[in-house]
Amino acid sequence: MKRFLIIAAILVGMAVCVAPAHAERGPKVLLIPREGNSRDIELMLTKEVGVMIITLKDAGVQVVVASASGQPIVGRTTTLEPDLKLGDVKVADYAGFIMPCMAVGLFPGPPVAPEAVAIVKKAVAEGKPVAAQLGSVIILAEAGVLAGKRYAFFTDPLNPSYGQERDIRFAGAIYSDINVVQDGNIITSGTSPYIARMFGFPDGTATLTQALIVELKKK
Repeated sequence: MKRFLIIAAILVGMAVCVAPAHAERGPKVLLIPREGNSRDIELMLTKEVGVMIITLKDAGVQVVVASASGQPIVGRTTTLEPDLKLGDVKVADYAGFIMPCMAVGLFPGPPVAPEAVAIVKKAVAEGKPVAAQLGSVIILAEAGVLAGKRYAFFTDPLNPSYGQERDIRFAGAIYSDINVVQDGNIITSGTSPYIARMFGFPDGTATLTQALIVELKKK
């Protein structure tokens, strides 16, 4: 009996050691937050970025955060520390990409980081899944990868409501819905925690992230 207990203890110890190693073998996803004057950075860090990271990690996905500046994004009680700058990213290192809205505003919004545009172009060209929520769908538009593709957005950027201006970066793309839309390896959401709170629409964060996980599992 004593010998059995010793063996059981050894096996439990092995299981604990193996679990993290197994997690490290999961696919790696790059999370690219938009930087700029957010309407509610604390909300977006906790209910958008936080949900994305937790959901991905729970699915065995490694998450790396990269931003243009490489500087911390600081909320009232929450801080997002990037792992590297966008300029140091190698697309080949990642199985997929996800870009939260961050509530930085729509048209015209803050400038889109050219490094993010370059990463998106290469990722889409290589057939890697790219997921973007609301404010970051603009990165896809600026990268030119939405041409002929269905996508989600808060309102049609070429025929906007709610006082928004027309955004010609979306010319040639097919506005489809406010809810999560997938067309090939591009997954988009037209809502976010901020929009959900302001207008009562469903928040697309969890659905967008799960759709990316499904695509990662196909690889």
